[in-house]
Amino acid sequence: MTAPLTPPPPPREPSPNGGWQAPAAGYAAAVPHDAISDAPPGAQGPHGSPGPYGIYGSYEQDGPGMKTEVREAAVVTVVVALFGALLGVLWWRLAPSVPLVGDVVDGQWVVYFKDSEGEQAVGVDGTFTLLALGFGLVSAFAVFLWRRRGGVPLVVAMAVGGLLGALLAWRVGVWLGPSGDVIAQAKEAGEGVAFSAPLKLGAKGALLAWPLGALVVHLGLMALFGPRDAEPGQAGVHGGPSA
Repeated sequence: MTAPLTPPPPPREPSPNGGWQAPAAGYAAAVPHDAISDAPPGAQGPHGSPGPYGIYGSYEQDGPGMKTEVREAAVVTVVVALFGALLGVLWWRLAPSVPLVGDVVDGQWVVYFKDSEGEQAVGVDGTFTLLALGFGLVSAFAVFLWRRRGGVPLVVAMAVGGLLGALLAWRVGVWLGPSGDVIAQAKEAGEGVAFSAPLKLGAKGALLAWPLGALVVHLGLMALFGPRDAEPGQAGVHGGPSA
């Protein structure tokens, strides 16, 4: 018994204006094999529909090439890290002072906290953390305005630049702050006279506030205002009229 053959498409009939009518509903025009092999990627068919490659044929690369992304990421890393100097200056100016006093015991100078129950040391770490979070927010917002897209190189650049900036801010603040030789300061101030302790970052985890804050803010901006991918239904192949 022979399997039934697929009926051929109905012949096209001449239209009143001298052209040819499209095939009847339910039939699709066959695409020759040569047209598929010779058609360039992204070629489109009639009425703006995707060409022989379907939805993949109309794909266009979004954003710059990898070399451009790496170059932009290097610029972001350097610029963000350099702003760490400004953070260090602000930390030095805004951080609370930790008072120390010196005393002579058995002919030797000793230094101790003037207020052993004070929270100035905690305030020093908190000031650095809050400033670093603010710098992370500003840097993420600036990078988003400059390039309204994501990408692995850009995200890595913000994280590395933020961490380097925090390290630079830490060292700049310590350098600008009081001297680390507390014995010399105690001798200069005099016995029982309070003086400021060196600027010190006790909680080293505060160095991560800038990069983590930048990543979270940039992710939120991308989710709210970033480019949207095309819906799968919108990129489908346009079919013929329904019966």
